[in-house]
Amino acid sequence: MNNPFANIGNVPFDLSVLQSVFPDNKHITDKARSLESAGRIIRLKNGLYVVNAEESGQPLCLELIANHLYGPSYVSLHTALRYYGLIPEYVYLIQSVTTKQSRRFTNPTGVYDFQHCSASYFPLGIRIEQVSDKVSFLMATPEKALCDLIAYTPKLSLRFMSDVRLWLEEDIRFDMDVLSKFDSTLLEEIAKESRKQQSINTLIKFLKHEKYI
Repeated sequence: MNNPFANIGNVPFDLSVLQSVFPDNKHITDKARSLESAGRIIRLKNGLYVVNAEESGQPLCLELIANHLYGPSYVSLHTALRYYGLIPEYVYLIQSVTTKQSRRFTNPTGVYDFQHCSASYFPLGIRIEQVSDKVSFLMATPEKALCDLIAYTPKLSLRFMSDVRLWLEEDIRFDMDVLSKFDSTLLEEIAKESRKQQSINTLIKFLKHEKYI
């Protein structure tokens, strides 16, 4: 028997897509409830679903789910830094930045946290991460993810270069070897639009002083 979800894979979908999979079903909302109850699909929020990994044969991509769950948004902060292997700690939630209001979603796939930013700040330092031919998602570059972490960490103020070193090496245990690959021009552009411009400028000063950039 052919798998009706083969063409969907692990990409989140709405009821219109489900209707195309089951074109003869006149009550697609009831069909969605039935498939959810049977464990074949997972409801991410009202009207948005993803096929169960056991059904699709493809692992869930939580970063991709985050992009679809609330957008425009990009994956960032601890989640992106962990994805790049720049911090050692396991991240229990998927963190993103959005031009919309800050929100949090909880569903069977995990917890998704979205922080608000300005429209001018949003496009700086983001990239498309290609997972496969069919799967890609929007994510912060390492520079942007680190700046976002500074911006959205409550009460964090990097006034001196010693503050930066302590925060990087001890608080988040950042991979310092990667700093030499950071783009100073991008950091300066991000600083101009950041809610914590002074702290990011201190980061830039530290990187230049230590000859990382």
